[in-house]
Amino acid sequence: MNQYSLNRKLVQIVGILLGLGFAFWILRGMGILTFLPGGIIWLLFLAAIGVGVFSYFQRRWWRF
Repeated sequence: MNQYSLNRKLVQIVGILLGLGFAFWILRGMGILTFLPGGIIWLLFLAAIGVGVFSYFQRRWWRF
């Protein structure tokens, strides 16, 4: 797996996590997913930020 395919996968994961986070947030606000705790939604957003930061530094620090 080369640098570009790994970075593309990481960016896709960021998009998926953000999409799930926003979808759950909207559905919870509408009262459809009321059983879902708010902490889960925050974890999805924080995971997306973490993967995005890792993707950025992976691209900048690629040495091998």
